Amino acid sequence: MASAKETYRAELRAAARQLGERCLYSAAKWAAELLVGVDLDAAPASSAAMDSPSSSSAAAGRLLHLHRSGGSSFRHRPRPGGGSSSEAGTPLGGVSYVSTPIPDDDAFDSGGDKYLLAKTYFDCREYRRAAHVLQNQAGRKAVFLRCYALYMAGEKRKEAEMIELEGSLGKSNAVNQELVALERELSTHRRTGSIDSFGLYLYGLVLRDKGCEGLARTILVESVNSYPWNWSAWSELQSLCTSSDILNNLNLKNHWMKDFFLASTYLELKMHEEALKRYERLMGVFRCSGYIQAQIATVQYSMRDLDEAEMIFEELLRTDPFRVDSMDIYSNLLYAKESLTALSFLAHRVFLTDKYRPESCCIIANYYSLKGQHEKSVLYFQRALKLNRKYLSAWTLMGHEYVELKNTPAAIDAYRRAVDINPRDFRAWYGLGQIYEMMGMPFYALYYFRKSSYLQPNDARLWIAMAQCYESDPLQMIEEAIKCYERAANSNDTEGIALHQLAKLHGMLGQSEEAAVYYKKDLERMEVEERQGQNFVEALLFLAKHYKSIGSFEEAEHYCTRLLDYAGPEKETAKNMLQGIKRLQSGFPSMDIDHFAL
Repeated sequence: MASAKETYRAELRAAARQLGERCLYSAAKWAAELLVGVDLDAAPASSAAMDSPSSSSAAAGRLLHLHRSGGSSFRHRPRPGGGSSSEAGTPLGGVSYVSTPIPDDDAFDSGGDKYLLAKTYFDCREYRRAAHVLQNQAGRKAVFLRCYALYMAGEKRKEAEMIELEGSLGKSNAVNQELVALERELSTHRRTGSIDSFGLYLYGLVLRDKGCEGLARTILVESVNSYPWNWSAWSELQSLCTSSDILNNLNLKNHWMKDFFLASTYLELKMHEEALKRYERLMGVFRCSGYIQAQIATVQYSMRDLDEAEMIFEELLRTDPFRVDSMDIYSNLLYAKESLTALSFLAHRVFLTDKYRPESCCIIANYYSLKGQHEKSVLYFQRALKLNRKYLSAWTLMGHEYVELKNTPAAIDAYRRAVDINPRDFRAWYGLGQIYEMMGMPFYALYYFRKSSYLQPNDARLWIAMAQCYESDPLQMIEEAIKCYERAANSNDTEGIALHQLAKLHGMLGQSEEAAVYYKKDLERMEVEERQGQNFVEALLFLAKHYKSIGSFEEAEHYCTRLLDYAGPEKETAKNMLQGIKRLQSGFPSMDIDHFAL
């Protein structure tokens, strides 16, 4: 009996061939890359095992670290009480995956030569010629390729119409004219049972394009249940899972490909911990998979663990130096860290590798943006969108560039195009909020900030933006601002803005005790980070005055003494306060000039 690892390899090897023969090249590439990423000494844990209590308890601690000394792969650290890494990749509790037979192809039946000709035409982007060659072929494989060629011909014509009518980046109501006929034919094949999983995948695409999302999900579930190795079908299904409720209601078979789907969908739904756990478990088998490594790095980036994500991306580039996939995420990371040298090197590398990839254009745009050359940055984002007008990141980041250029209408248009593509893009909603705040329209800004914080509830920056909007002069809703700053403080506010503002706002409301608590927390944070500035002095001064006012002279003296180390008016104030404290302690009346009205 073949081992589990050999079974996975055999399945992926057959899938890469079958997908390629059907011109599903992205899915074929994905399967082939995963094939060579299979570790020869492990087997994956099942979905049920991942959700078991024993697996959950083992999830504490970090699982991965980068192994730089020799090989290109990651190595697992044993979790506390979790055993060795080989055990971590073994199915638990006797639960196993369902067995899905690899279907036989009907490629070389009586129409095999015509199929070969049609595939050649398809590869040359002569889609209608490909469909014409297969018009009298009845085999399922031939029917799929004919319908797929018609679908692609319709997409090609739709793109041409959009450019002719509105330009390369304009909006247009152009539609794929083949959708109606394809839906009619494919629905008939489904009713008669003469459709295969690939036909179901195409039927799902057609229904999605027509706006029938519920039925499209049902059809795509049927497709992946009957042929689970088509990653393109899983990806389309993921795009239709816009909430965890929809995801949990899918009736999916427990095939090992389901784990890849769940991990990717968790990442899209911002369920980062769940996504990371899935990918870490899958690394037990697909240890050399560049895809999984890139996804883990993306999760770490989304969780703001920039250093860990950067290490993974660096290792990924070292082992696959001509890789472009996911490198746009890496460029965003380098931009966030303001690593101009590394970003310059990455931009130069992808330019030499394939400068006409949308990801390459986005990376180069990020480089110019970090240099402050925003006009050039916009130019490269526009190039990326000419290559792929549904490239979400390019629309969002181009909106940021238009904000820098003070081109408000263009920024609003870019952000709105982004949320049209993906309503869950919190960055675009946040960008819209910023623009309307700049335009002096705080209620509009609050609406968009709320949308962004709903989608990314653990991002302190979004709560701070909303709080500042509440705090602004037109609104002055201090209590609401305090609530938002509290959420930010509980969401790992690395810049410490929330604590300082909470202290100031409580002080404004006369809530000295609450203000003192937050000033002390802020002071402790700045001491740990070895930061000293105006906020540090402000905290010392407030605490000195507060403790003096409530009669805690020892505490007040402590903070006054610390203020003596700083130049400026605060130093003189501290000296006067110390003199006043000594008079009070000695029984003499205070001569603090602050007590006299002018």
